[in-house]
Amino acid sequence: MKKIFLTIFKYFFFLCLGILFVWLTLKDIKQGQWEQIQSSIANARHWLIVPVLIMMLLSHYSRALRWKILMEPLGYFPSTFNTWAAVMIGYLVNAGVPRLGEVVKCTLLAKYENVRADKLVGTIVVERLIDLVCLLIVFILALLSQGHIIGDYTLDLLRNFFYDSTGNISFNKIFITAFSIITFCFILYFLLKKFGHIDIVSKIKNVLKGIWHGLNSIRLIKQKGLFVFHTIFIWVMYLLSTTVGLYALKETENLGIGGGLTTLAVGSIGMIVTPGGIGAYPLFVANLMGLYGLDIKTIGTALGWLLWSVQTVVILGGGLIFIGLFSYYNKKRKANETGK
Repeated sequence: MKKIFLTIFKYFFFLCLGILFVWLTLKDIKQGQWEQIQSSIANARHWLIVPVLIMMLLSHYSRALRWKILMEPLGYFPSTFNTWAAVMIGYLVNAGVPRLGEVVKCTLLAKYENVRADKLVGTIVVERLIDLVCLLIVFILALLSQGHIIGDYTLDLLRNFFYDSTGNISFNKIFITAFSIITFCFILYFLLKKFGHIDIVSKIKNVLKGIWHGLNSIRLIKQKGLFVFHTIFIWVMYLLSTTVGLYALKETENLGIGGGLTTLAVGSIGMIVTPGGIGAYPLFVANLMGLYGLDIKTIGTALGWLLWSVQTVVILGGGLIFIGLFSYYNKKRKANETGK
């Protein structure tokens, strides 16, 4: 009962956060600005939605193949279709409750394949770490190529975090952050060791062991070159689909690959903050467009909601389709195996 309550609370919290961002995005838009937004979207190159959809589906397919590579050192060899379906359904669940989709996709794959869900958790952690590194690389590339646009803005954010009110580096902030992380790790280690006999603590230890197995799988990856290829391919597809999305609007068509980098970087943060990026993604992208000298309330809002809508269609549509195909595929496969 407590677990169900926490899940419901988490869902409503992030949903309310998303609604707040939606309100912040739309609250000051006047009638004339609404007409400009509608005109901008109406005059967009709508046919570009097709290549964007294809690139996004390819990135998700590549992610499924990369996940399979991570599972090989653990002795798991699930079918490509089941892995891809689990990835798409996981995205669908994440659109409602952040991070729950990661658990669901591991559970689904464990249901139909000879794999253990707890050990798959480790591979998910590896994927997130790799994605974090890739996102940092995207930010660095964006700063290098678009520093004249976003440099001052980024420096202001860093100053707010690492500097004090006098404009000097705040060693107190740095020390407190580092001390908090170390203290948390020490307390966690002590509690797990001291109370390992308690059922819930034992379960946590098993999950952590599964995570360790997953992290260790990086060292044991046999197809390292293919793993790197899929990682690069995934993020190249993200970048190209975002850049093509910019080209869809006449007002942003001149931003090019540099604009695609900054939009991908900022938009990725928005996708993390709220379920499926609802509210946050359009708001962050709209404000980014302001740095390029475009009107935040009209062109920025139009672009933000256009890009978010296409991504959401892929997640919702793809996830729902794969839910149906997932059950059908495995019933048919089981029938064929029984027939043999």
